[in-house]
Amino acid sequence: MRPPAEPAAAPSASAAPRVMPTAPVAVPAPSLNARQTTVCRALLSQLPDRLQDLPRRDVTAGHEQNAAYGDPAVTVACGAAPVPSLPPEEKVWTLNGVCWHQRDEVWTTVDREVPVQITMPLAYQPPGQWIIGLSNTLVATVPSAATIPAGCATRS
Repeated sequence: MRPPAEPAAAPSASAAPRVMPTAPVAVPAPSLNARQTTVCRALLSQLPDRLQDLPRRDVTAGHEQNAAYGDPAVTVACGAAPVPSLPPEEKVWTLNGVCWHQRDEVWTTVDREVPVQITMPLAYQPPGQWIIGLSNTLVATVPSAATIPAGCATRS
């Protein structure tokens, strides 16, 4: 056996494992009332340790209402500010039984008793496929709102 005539190529940067930051992800933690706290704790207790291939990371505030995954961080914020009233023609997305309003990288539930907001960096495409991974947990832990936007009611 002879060695190859040319040395083997060095592995490409994309083949090398990515180092995950260890610093917590900075997230705000707005005040929650007792009901919101209960709902958010239920949600956070059921979120997976991984979102697809992204490991869960620590957050700087609101451990009972916030979660983060990967780098760049996908963040989940329970008890987020609700989306203002949506006109009937406003586009919403129903993914696995949860109705979402999307503005840029921010997806907010519009049919849940306690609004949940997911910030989905553009690095993760298509974003809906990532959101679907969290929708089942939302259906199981965050009750539906008493009223939902018209665009959600017409979708299945």
